[in-house]
Amino acid sequence: MKEFVLIFRLSNNSDVKPSPEQMQERMNWLGSIAAQNKLADKGNTLSLSSAKTVKPDNIVTDGPYTEIKEFISGYVIVKTANIEEAIEFAKANPIFKIGGSVEVREVIKRDE
Repeated sequence: MKEFVLIFRLSNNSDVKPSPEQMQERMNWLGSIAAQNKLADKGNTLSLSSAKTVKPDNIVTDGPYTEIKEFISGYVIVKTANIEEAIEFAKANPIFKIGGSVEVREVIKRDE
């Protein structure tokens, strides 16, 4: 099995407070992956308001706001046989109902 990170993006920069129904829908989605024993890391929600970017020459700016049009709101890591299976998990995520998107990337393990 390979691991893939599903990165959740939103197109606005405000902290989104999901409704109880939206939270339940997300938990159901996550539970369906866990029930298949394919959830490697349940991930976290990432703050949009408490963020800094460190640039060359030790320049620190507020958030990633000037560099991107979509904001990373969180992630999970799934274990699947291939990227196509990870994409199927991503397609079922409820973030699309609020205008979001999901980026799918393979996790490359470094030899220790």
